[in-house]
Formats: sequence, structure tokens, C-alpha cells
Amino acid sequence: MLFAVVTGLILVALLFDYINGFHDAANSIATVVSTRVLSPGKAVIWAAFFNFVAAFTFGTAVAKTVGSGMIDINVVSFAVILAGLLGAITWDLITWFYGLPTSSSHALIGGYAGAAVAKAGWLAIIPAGWTKTLLFIVLSPLIGMLLGLSLMTSIFWLYQGMPPSRVDRWFRRLQLLSAAFFSLNHGANDAQKTMGIIAGVLFAAGYIQKFDIPFWVVLAAHTAIGLGTLAGGWRIIHTMGSKITKLQPVGGFAAETGAALSILIATQAGVPVSTTHAITGSIVGVGATRRLSAVRWGIAGQIVWAWLLTIPAAFLIAAAAFTILRIAGAR
Repeated sequence: MLFAVVTGLILVALLFDYINGFHDAANSIATVVSTRVLSPGKAVIWAAFFNFVAAFTFGTAVAKTVGSGMIDINVVSFAVILAGLLGAITWDLITWFYGLPTSSSHALIGGYAGAAVAKAGWLAIIPAGWTKTLLFIVLSPLIGMLLGLSLMTSIFWLYQGMPPSRVDRWFRRLQLLSAAFFSLNHGANDAQKTMGIIAGVLFAAGYIQKFDIPFWVVLAAHTAIGLGTLAGGWRIIHTMGSKITKLQPVGGFAAETGAALSILIATQAGVPVSTTHAITGSIVGVGATRRLSAVRWGIAGQIVWAWLLTIPAAFLIAAAAFTILRIAGAR
């Protein structure tokens, strides 16, 4: 019975990871598709490959933060984990339907927190674990925007005397590298959140005595997010790739590189950051180098509202799910 419950929860966690890749495919490929450097089909294969390769590169610091650094591990039960995942999955599907590039990462931590609070009250929250995460909700898009703007400005300065056709030809090739770099960092940060949840399941079941991440969990999480990316969330790709601002290959390169560096900083610090925030901020920064009116601020404003709603919305959905599970007899 215990084995069946644990297996079921792991499968639900991997389903979330798949939806995360599906929902966040836009982050990885919107720029390279909108600049027509790659076709949508080739772009998702390119991104999915580097999502998976990230399994062998960046460690598990973010996974440990999500699994044991934000919620008191002693409060975690199977019902808490299931309700948290249901809250995150539900919010991801709602925002995918409306084409809003929200953060799957924040949906997960919001859902996990909502379920834990519904069970044990606010003492279930570890404040120190939330400080960096909440700080990076603000810092991540700002760092992405600053890096995107700085890179684009530097490129303008370095290549100002070169014919535009030649610049375009070079950056069509370079954008393949920047897209790979972004997808690598996207996989490294996002897949680790699911690893943390699965490790929480194993710890609660007594299958691991210390909160570590088994390597098979690492491989499973990266496989799931890679497969999700292959499926592609096309509604959100349209928003990210063309509604915020129009991009050329040189701008796509700057946006992807700036966002990837922003995510890399967070991953090394063990912070479960939003890749959506980073790439959106970077795209805005690149668009602003042309002129402020090149950015569709109305669309950007809608995205920011969706960001602000993500944690509380997933929190409430998960709390409601846990309440229903508890009434049904689950603990």
C-alpha cells in the first residue's frame, strides 16, 4: 500500500514537471522562434535536449531549498504533497489557457505552502527559506532587464559600422548558442523543484533517512521537463515571442543570454527563481534599447499582475485541495 501511494505521488510530481516544461517551453524557445532562426519543431527539440543535459551540470541546491528549506519537513505528509501539486498544476493550466507566462516555480512553492498551512498553520512556514525566493521575484526580472539592455547596447556599440545583413547573419548562428544556454539554465533551475518534492515524498515514506536527492530522481525530473518542452505551450510562446516586443536575431541573442545569466546566478545561490520572470524582463530590456514605445507595456502589465497572483492563487487552490483530502480521510 505504501509503495503504491509513493509511486502515485511521484507520478503526479512528474506530471507537474511535464506541465512545467509544457507551460514554460515559451521561455526557452519563444525568442528563437519569433526571430525565425529555428522552426517551432526544431526549437522544441533543441530546448528539450538542453533541458535534459542540465541533469549532469548544476547539482541539487535548489531542490534542497524547495524540499526542506521553505516548509517544515516534519509537517509534510502525502496529503500535503498531493494538495500542493494539485494547486500548482491547476494554476499552470489556467494560465496556459489564457496564454499568460506565469511562473510554474512560484505556483509550486505557493501550492506547497498552502497545503502545509492548511494542515498545521503558519508555523509550517520557514521564513528564512522564503526570504531569497521572494526577493528574487523582484530581482530576477530586473537583473534580466538590466543584462538584456546592457548586452543589446554593447552589441549596438560594437557592431555600429557593420552592414545590418552581416550582423543578422552572425547572430542567427549565435542565437542557437544563446538558446541552448538559456534552455540549459531553465532545465537546471526548474527541474530541481520537482526533485525537491519527490525527495519529500521519499523522506515522508521513510525510503531515505537524510534529505538528499537520489540520482534517479534527477534523471526522472529532467526527462519529464524535457518531454513537456517537446509538447510546447504555443499559446504562451505567441505572447512571449511577439506581443511584448518585436525581436530580431541580435535581440533574441541578447534577451536569452541576459535571462540565462540571471537564472544562473539564482541557481548557484540555491534560489528557486522564475525563469519566466527572467526572460520577460530581459525581452523588455532589449525592446527598450530601441525606444520605450517599442515595448507593449499593457501586455507587460497583464503579465506582472499574473506574476503577483501566482503564489496566493496556487496557495488557496492547494489549501482547498488539502481541506477536501482531509474531509475524505487523508492526512
